[in-house]
Amino acid sequence: MQIQPIQNEYEKEIVDLILNIQQKEFNVPVTLEDQPDLLDIKNFYFKPGGIFLGAFINDKLVGTIALVKFNPEAGAIRKMFVRKEFRGKEFGIAQKLLEELIAYSQDNGIKNLYLGTVSILQAALRFYEKNGFITIPKEALPNDFPLMKPDNVFCQLTLKPTK
Repeated sequence: MQIQPIQNEYEKEIVDLILNIQQKEFNVPVTLEDQPDLLDIKNFYFKPGGIFLGAFINDKLVGTIALVKFNPEAGAIRKMFVRKEFRGKEFGIAQKLLEELIAYSQDNGIKNLYLGTVSILQAALRFYEKNGFITIPKEALPNDFPLMKPDNVFCQLTLKPTK
């Protein structure tokens, strides 16, 4: 498996991966129109100081994770998706993606990571908790946190400085 930063040269694969999981697997009522960031990864993620990572197996995109840097010391995790057939401990893709994103965040001065998700994604919530995230009320989010409509569960992780 290879993890690397990706941009819109992988747009079709990114959209296909994410929309299939959101709509078909979990019936989350979200469309591509609700996620304009997927069509402008460079400006939405990279330009403000974030990143969009893809995990590849045999040159096929099997997972994604992204960081929106919404203020100098805080970032929001977005677009954490792994194809169903590549999930689980035997592959460790989600874990490796999260570890890469955390390392990038620490290297770029981010002290707190936040995320929003939907309560139906229980396995995702357990995964984040296992990685040190704590569930917080919506009111505890920073004022500039970029909210997504379907999200109803929020988590936070305080990062340890690397230096």
